[in-house]
Amino acid sequence: MKKVILSLLAAAAIFTSAAPRTYASEVNLESVVNQVLGTPYVYGGTTTSGFDCSGFILYVLKKFDVDNLPRTSQSQAKAGTSVAKEDLRAGDLVFFDTLGRGISHAGIYIGDGQFAHSSSRKGVRISKLSDAYYQDRYVTARRVTDENSYSEMVSE
Repeated sequence: MKKVILSLLAAAAIFTSAAPRTYASEVNLESVVNQVLGTPYVYGGTTTSGFDCSGFILYVLKKFDVDNLPRTSQSQAKAGTSVAKEDLRAGDLVFFDTLGRGISHAGIYIGDGQFAHSSSRKGVRISKLSDAYYQDRYVTARRVTDENSYSEMVSE
């Protein structure tokens, strides 16, 4: 009987300790973005049927329990704390003035000078901050994640 109980306890310990590592290795910012690359742009869209830029941000960050963001890119640009461009880290939001009237586009910084966003012409894609188009239209960045959300985003 002792052997049975010890075997059950050992099995429970193995399964319990393995679950978080499996989850962390499968769900990170890169994997979430990759799952929706190519999703079409839909004005007002917040689902995998189609996203606008701020809806894409809401969808991705909700995967990391960041669910207190406003709906529009203009409002999102006021959330969290300001981040200098040279201090960007994965999960930070980047904002652009693409229409000449203030914040009109947003994305999520993914590292290495790149950000993921839902482009009105090409849907969800990855672009470089250094691309002339985005470099000329860059306005600001905001950090809306806490350390726990950040750790989940960048886990491998």
